[in-house]
Amino acid sequence: MSESDHIAAAPPAAPPQDSTPNEVMDEETRLRPEFVNKVLDAVEAGDDETARQLVQPLHPADVADLIELARADEREGLVKALAGIVSPDVLAELNDYVREDLLDELEPQQVADIAGQLDTDDAVALIEDLGRDEQQAVLERMEPDDRAAVEEALSYPEESAGRLMQRDLCAVPEHWNVGQVIDYLRSTKDLPDDFWEVFVVNPSHHPVGTCKLSLILRMPRKTLVSDIMQREQTLIPVDMDQEDVGLRFQKYALVSAAVVDENGRIVGMITVDDIVHIIQQEAGEDITLLSGAGEGDINEPIQMTVRTRVVWLVINLGATICSASVVGAFQGEIRRYAILAALMPIVSALGGNAGTQTLAVVVRALATNQLTSANTAWMLFREFRIAIANGIALGIVGALGSFMVLHDLKLSLVFAMALVINSLVAGLVGVLVPLTLDKARIDPAVSSAVFVTTMTDVMGFFSFLGLAALILTR
Repeated sequence: MSESDHIAAAPPAAPPQDSTPNEVMDEETRLRPEFVNKVLDAVEAGDDETARQLVQPLHPADVADLIELARADEREGLVKALAGIVSPDVLAELNDYVREDLLDELEPQQVADIAGQLDTDDAVALIEDLGRDEQQAVLERMEPDDRAAVEEALSYPEESAGRLMQRDLCAVPEHWNVGQVIDYLRSTKDLPDDFWEVFVVNPSHHPVGTCKLSLILRMPRKTLVSDIMQREQTLIPVDMDQEDVGLRFQKYALVSAAVVDENGRIVGMITVDDIVHIIQQEAGEDITLLSGAGEGDINEPIQMTVRTRVVWLVINLGATICSASVVGAFQGEIRRYAILAALMPIVSALGGNAGTQTLAVVVRALATNQLTSANTAWMLFREFRIAIANGIALGIVGALGSFMVLHDLKLSLVFAMALVINSLVAGLVGVLVPLTLDKARIDPAVSSAVFVTTMTDVMGFFSFLGLAALILTR
């Protein structure tokens, strides 16, 4: 039996046992290195039975972690050894790059069988990264209903609610009573495995309210759904970006929400377990993009990582050349006062750090919708005051320190003034750059850092050397 047969035929893994966390997990629910090594050693020794016994109690997410922790050349043997354990649920939990490598070993029919056992959102995540020809081959082998659901989801933009939603949901008409709802839940097979509320719809299939399952279970059977449903609800447009979906779940403390098409008809639902993953993904993405490190995924192919990082390093090289050209314009002053060469990197570095602090706050505020056109002026004035305060504090400390070491009052004054000016520049560009990029519909997390660093370097060198030329040469 091939590796692909093991995956396609695998049943869901058993839930974790009470004793497992102490033996297998650390206090932060991460697999212990000793456990990982024990499983891999058993596989290498050909003792597949021992490996399966060790892994059997783990949750599918932990089995996925185990596969990701193995080296690339160890994963194929590990998956073969864990026959009956590496289930579709495990594949759904895997890192995208690791899952893609495993799917490359499967036949289209086997991928189709796996996708058919998953919720729509997980099936889409499984298929969407395949090549066009592979994707089509898998879709052709899926059951008609499953294929239609996945094809519809793939028709929506990437990272949108349409890709994120699952089509299986529980919707009932508003004229039903509680008894009819309960009978429907008991008799209908095509319901999602996990849901917390029933969506109430009108004859046109537009959502008009929701009923929590806990409320339905406590009400008499003859109670009308329309009398107990909550009419106010948060609806998610099918084309909404997943980051905005996450913000709505966070803002309104949602457990699930209906997804509606452009005509207002309900087409799916999104649950909080999907949103937790999205929030983590978006937060990590913003951090790595802000540094120019691409996705920052340790499983990303090296060639792709190099290509992403070198682009931003080249851009930074150009920005550094701009800064160096400013220094070159003051070569005469630097030759006369060599100490300037030692102090000017301090001005530049402190400005860069101050700009990065402001930039991080602004990018986060934009990402969480805390910063909008309604409070932009207030935010700008706030950062202006902070920059002035920081600049004065740095200027005083810098002036005293330089005077104690160099005993040059004029030079200390120049140093202090440059620190104040560059701190102010850092505060302003740290706000204005991401705001401008956001207005231009460019992700400020991707390119703000280059512009902010360049501005603080250029202005730091120019203000310090310019003031030195004006004051020290008199």
